[in-house]
Amino acid sequence: MTKHADHGPHHDTAHGRHDRAAHGPHHDTTDLDWDVMGPVLERNAELSSPQYQEAARWIAGLPTAPRVRRVLDIGSGPGVIACLLAEAFPEAEVVAVDGTAALLERARARSARLGLGDRVRTLHAELPDELTKLGDADLIWAGNALHHMGDQRSALAGFAALLRPGGTVALVEGGLPPRQLPRDIGFGRPGLEARLDAVIADWFEEMRASLPDAKRETEDWSALFTAVGLAPQGTRTFLLDLPAPLSDQARDHVIAEFAQRRDMLADALPADDLAVLDRLLDPEDPAGLRLRQDVFLLTARTVHLARRV
Repeated sequence: MTKHADHGPHHDTAHGRHDRAAHGPHHDTTDLDWDVMGPVLERNAELSSPQYQEAARWIAGLPTAPRVRRVLDIGSGPGVIACLLAEAFPEAEVVAVDGTAALLERARARSARLGLGDRVRTLHAELPDELTKLGDADLIWAGNALHHMGDQRSALAGFAALLRPGGTVALVEGGLPPRQLPRDIGFGRPGLEARLDAVIADWFEEMRASLPDAKRETEDWSALFTAVGLAPQGTRTFLLDLPAPLSDQARDHVIAEFAQRRDMLADALPADDLAVLDRLLDPEDPAGLRLRQDVFLLTARTVHLARRV
């Protein structure tokens, strides 16, 4: 499992996650140019940092929270979240776990640049097959990683086995699809983003079905926690609300997201919606994403917590 950014139902790109071109229709990351993708993933994760900083503060402030000495960031990508977790838990060693060596190099460089190199280290591992390489932890952060593992219940049980007594799993799954444009953008059929969501949901289900050992699972995360011997500790959703007009960084992110969807869904969308996307991606078009002033970014990410009692 290499999870960086995600073109699943809620497009999470926070880890570089992933958030991605990397999870295109065939779920293949081997031919990507990580020198190009790495900076994009890092920028996207930085944009989402406020959500994750708030989530980390929530975890750290729980009355049941144990002393956190070792953190595993599952599917860490370029290490933005791993560094945030190191700042939120200043006594902890944080291990960025990923299956892409080039992104782990970026994580090492980032932690060194931020003065965290003595507490953030990296581990190359393909999950769930190499779970035993990870060692134990007081906190396991799995940001949109579990749904890239075919047998989610088994993988969650593997996480539970790594927890020290009192330790916590923070599972980032669900939330809401992002919104970046008004329902009616002035041309084409209104409701473009809703139609994109529907096509992506179909693709996501095909991706899930194609994973090794894939098993369908009701996405009742609290029930799954209980099934693997963990005690649910609550669920919260964190917003990223960037109203129009967007900063250049946020606008670049939105344009990249639409470009990835245009590339990823080209064979599944009707010609009229493809034409709308092409116009939105035209940097010279006054109604395109680069020049229009009503582009915004609203996302909601949900974090589910459970503890080993």
